[in-house]
Amino acid sequence: MTKKFRLSIAQLNPTVGDLSGNAALARDSWAQARDAGAAMVAFPEMFITGYQAQDLIRRAAFIEQATAEIENLAKDCADGPAIGIGGPFVEEGRLHNAYFILKHGEIISTMRKHFLPNFNVFDEVRLFKSAHISGPYAVDNGPRIGTPICEDAWYPDVAEAMVESGAEILVVPNGSPYFRHKFPIRMNTMVARVIENDVPMVYVNMVGGQDDQMFDGGSFVLNRGGKLAMQMPVFEEGVAHVDFDLTDEGWVAQQGEMATLPDDTEQDYRVMVEALRDYMDKTGFKKVLLGLSGGIDSAIVAAIATDALGPENVRCVMLPSEYTSQGSLDDAAAAADALGVKYDTVSIAGPRAAVKEALQPLFDGLAEDLTEENIQSRIRGLLLMAQSNKFGELLLTTGNKSEVAVGYATIYGDMSGGYNPIKDLYKTRVFETCRWRNANHRPWMKGPAGEVIPVAIIDKPPSAELRPDQKDEDSLPPYDILDGILEMLVDQEASVAACVAAGYDRETVKKVEHLIYISEYKRFQSAPGPRLSNRAFWLDRRYPIVNRWRDQS
Repeated sequence: MTKKFRLSIAQLNPTVGDLSGNAALARDSWAQARDAGAAMVAFPEMFITGYQAQDLIRRAAFIEQATAEIENLAKDCADGPAIGIGGPFVEEGRLHNAYFILKHGEIISTMRKHFLPNFNVFDEVRLFKSAHISGPYAVDNGPRIGTPICEDAWYPDVAEAMVESGAEILVVPNGSPYFRHKFPIRMNTMVARVIENDVPMVYVNMVGGQDDQMFDGGSFVLNRGGKLAMQMPVFEEGVAHVDFDLTDEGWVAQQGEMATLPDDTEQDYRVMVEALRDYMDKTGFKKVLLGLSGGIDSAIVAAIATDALGPENVRCVMLPSEYTSQGSLDDAAAAADALGVKYDTVSIAGPRAAVKEALQPLFDGLAEDLTEENIQSRIRGLLLMAQSNKFGELLLTTGNKSEVAVGYATIYGDMSGGYNPIKDLYKTRVFETCRWRNANHRPWMKGPAGEVIPVAIIDKPPSAELRPDQKDEDSLPPYDILDGILEMLVDQEASVAACVAAGYDRETVKKVEHLIYISEYKRFQSAPGPRLSNRAFWLDRRYPIVNRWRDQS
């Protein structure tokens, strides 16, 4: 057996369905590994298809083409390092989430996933079949390697069985999406596997956005005892190399790069930026537009869009009515100017008068109410969608998680749009994020440094400005109270009694609970947006639209 083993970690951003493009990424990284003298290059879980492919993975033609790409990759990369790459595998009519080891022009070993996650955003039990635990494999004369696939490493069984079967190093390919505070959980779990089995581990995670999910990378290497030997950056593609030496105690990884991880606020902001950037790139859109109201939500979305795409690809539109204050007009213009984006104004006065006139025979004698307020919002949605169609710009919607939760948004109005960068960001976090962005700038941001969200926007009371002197608190509890209740009811699935025990007024809690349930139909039709928490609306939290149950605790 050789006493040295170099492994390359390919932390890359595949695109779901782009089989040939993903294979091309693999070939390029394989060439880098070959030039670096590596014996093997490891890619993330389901790399050839992208992850998560959802029901696309069940199509026979898709599986056949993915298999062909892997077989061609093996042939094209016959002379050089081995390849470990994830993809679908059909065996005796059963579809598996698999990991293929390619060497000498062929597939020399196939790992099959044993534990299938079926919670939060994962639905693998519906798509794949669980397999028996796979044994280890060796690349030429190197160490015997065990490969628990993603979820397999979150339980002791698979790693233990592989090491008992002779595995000397664990290489764990992952499609592990981001949520706030996940990295320490992930790290602590992998440290546990290393300590239990007394072997080093290579954790390979993908990066990049896919619909609502953002894969954060952050691949790492652990030595015995859980000592960190290498840490790759989060949210960045790259190929890194780790060298293992065979000692009397077994294989030991040499110290490699040690990236520093940003704090939670920065990670959340980067997720929103990178997720929008990838959504645009992978769907083919080049430019965005949004309604810039002079409020804080549209201001932070404008900043996110500018950081993702550059100011030349962002257009903001003010759509004033007679209720739009001069302060909002000034603040919106100041925000657009600070970001360097194009700024247009389209009045809704004429269309609103026309709608009022058209409805007058039906509404005559009835007092104005929420109906007339929503007409304003829907006119704005109509005018923005018209511009999106005419200019080919993706319309961004700007409702924060607090509004999405309680339905404080107008369906077919301000909810119009193809993507919502702040869908999983509570209002109180919107304020924190604005202050953070004004004080910080990073190389991955395409927008300017400095105060890009005017302080006047951050400081003023939030208002939809659909009637005279309107404030959000006319209809909702103060946002610090609302968000505290929402975090308990939505993110923690806490009871009404638990909220009251935490100090919240029962009547207020019951009102918020009611608003959450009756707003489900709006969320069912809302635009996708990046997942920041482990209880985001859509796949994380699936509730019926028709629902008469209420918590009586």
